[in-house]
Amino acid sequence: MAKDALFEIGLEELPARFVDDAEQQLLEKTEIWLKELRISFASVTSYSTPRRIAVFIQDMAEEQTTIEEEAKGPAEKIAKDAEGNWTKAAIGFTKGQGKTPDDIYTKEINGTSYIFVKKHIDGKQTKELLPGFKEIILALQFAKNMRWGKQTLRYARPIRWLVALFDNEIIPFEIAGVRTGNQTFGHRFLGKPITLVNPNDYAASLAQNYVIADAKQRENLIVNGIKELERKEGFHIPVSRELLNEVRNLVEYPTVFMGSFDESFLKLPSEVLITSMAEHQRYFPVKSKDGHLLPHFVGVRNGDDYKLQTVVKGNEKVLKARLSDAQFFYEEDHKHSVNHYLQKLEKVVFQEKLGTISDKVNRIMHITEKLAEMLNVDNVTKQRAVRAAQISKFDLVTNMVNEFTELQGIMGEKYAMNFGEEKTVAKAVAEHYMPRHANGKLPESAEGSIVSVADKLDTIVGCISVGYIPTGSQDPYGLRRQALGILKTLQKNEWNITVESLLDITLDLYQTLDIEIKDVNKVSAELNEFFLMRASYLMKEMSIPQDIIQAVLYKQVGIVGYTMEKASILSEKRNDADFKQVQEAFTRVLNLSKKAQFTEVDELLFETASEQELFQQYLSVSADYLDKRNSRDANLALEQISKLAEPIHTFFEHNMVMAEDEKLRKNRLSLIRLVAKLIYDFADMTRIEWKQHF
Repeated sequence: MAKDALFEIGLEELPARFVDDAEQQLLEKTEIWLKELRISFASVTSYSTPRRIAVFIQDMAEEQTTIEEEAKGPAEKIAKDAEGNWTKAAIGFTKGQGKTPDDIYTKEINGTSYIFVKKHIDGKQTKELLPGFKEIILALQFAKNMRWGKQTLRYARPIRWLVALFDNEIIPFEIAGVRTGNQTFGHRFLGKPITLVNPNDYAASLAQNYVIADAKQRENLIVNGIKELERKEGFHIPVSRELLNEVRNLVEYPTVFMGSFDESFLKLPSEVLITSMAEHQRYFPVKSKDGHLLPHFVGVRNGDDYKLQTVVKGNEKVLKARLSDAQFFYEEDHKHSVNHYLQKLEKVVFQEKLGTISDKVNRIMHITEKLAEMLNVDNVTKQRAVRAAQISKFDLVTNMVNEFTELQGIMGEKYAMNFGEEKTVAKAVAEHYMPRHANGKLPESAEGSIVSVADKLDTIVGCISVGYIPTGSQDPYGLRRQALGILKTLQKNEWNITVESLLDITLDLYQTLDIEIKDVNKVSAELNEFFLMRASYLMKEMSIPQDIIQAVLYKQVGIVGYTMEKASILSEKRNDADFKQVQEAFTRVLNLSKKAQFTEVDELLFETASEQELFQQYLSVSADYLDKRNSRDANLALEQISKLAEPIHTFFEHNMVMAEDEKLRKNRLSLIRLVAKLIYDFADMTRIEWKQHF
């Protein structure tokens, strides 16, 4: 007969960003735990609110599944002596399995006979195993943990109650001084303590006490409430997924309401209004059908509709105060100039070893100028990019950005326009922060792209130069994200410059500054390795196999777009049977070249036509290959060096490379090394796990 089970962890309010992940972990770990224990069940349903995470297990078997296992022992020739008696090895094997030699039988595997025994493992009572669920609760991981009282347990928030039921029986265990029971709690203000008689009553009992335990159901209530307002009022309420997820995890019993604010606030930039509403108050903005912001907002109350108008007025009052502050900051900021703010940057520390933000701006300007020259952009674009770099950080010391840090760059663009800067320059000020998150939008303009890369290069090279290298989950300056931003920007714009050249111009700048760098060569190696790791991560996201990644990144990242194209082509070739001859030729050359010391190839020492043919083909192919490489056509570049495959096979067929004559041997190895250098320029083919089935 099957029974139901319920486990609930009652907590102080969890941060909204923790809730979904905690629920998913609990669900997955529970299912794995049940399967590992051989406890059959019909389904596992998870629940979550800001104050609880829970799992309901339906139709659990009352005992583990009984199984029979076949245990394999040593080979029969080891298990028996010359007289056919069981050896110590066989006796020890059976004893370890709880059996005797009488239980042994033999089976042949791949032509060898082995001894076996069968083990019958009786299933235990489920009730005996359920207290072990304590370990599942303790195994939940959170982004940040805390300790409370005298407890040594580190958890996201203090545990206040635990429910553990197997039908109507309490499953006994204790965590952080809290013992399991059958009592849960309704809404903090509207509900009451609930004594659960049966796990199946869980969701319904909570609902009667103003707790909707199903997160998706809370979300639907919010969305339906918003849609009803749209239908009734005739306007549009844009709902961002991120805000919706956060709001549903802030409330246990959602009730949607609409409030208003004074129309005079609409004179503020829409970004300021939306940030004030969405980021600070968790309100949804309201727009007209044609997309204009309206003086309304939509909020979600954690409770019912009792005296809802009082709640609306309270929220309107709070928002009015925040918008009044924003309006004051906005007006105050306009009383000054860009130069006023640039001077203030001289007193703001960027990083104690790297100076002020003003120092950083000067470095960004230098890198921007060098990068613009490398890209050979026109003089107007270069001047705009340098000006954008010069004013890129001025808004950081404005009142508005000091209050609303999310608006850095965004306010920079608006203020720059108000202060008379060119539109392209102002746009670049906003774009240089892009991408703002891992998969964020990239800069669109050339100026914005150049300054964005320059800013990120300065941060990465600066931090690593003074010893701030990301380790594990510690990356306080966001260097990994910024490196990915550089790589994605280089790829998007198809810039024909290598990552290494960018690092060189930045590190060259740092060597001229009054910044202590203990070992330049070591820093350079660390920078190269850091970007190789980020490029590898980016390729993994593109589903490029690991061996291909190692092949194209064996030495450097190079030109990002071209390297990505090489990886894509080799990913196809590794499964292409027609490429077998080329792959074998390349691999043989690369492996043998490791034994060679490079010297000039002397044609006078050639003894066979195949030596001369390979050398001439190399001379012909190398020029064409370099032409295709410089035009960043990876497919044609590979086609060119693939022409060497046949001459390579012919060479190996007619020549003894490791000849006894030292001059002859060195000359042939030098020829091999010359060819290998060309192949290596494309990729290290020896690192690829070729998948052809021959």
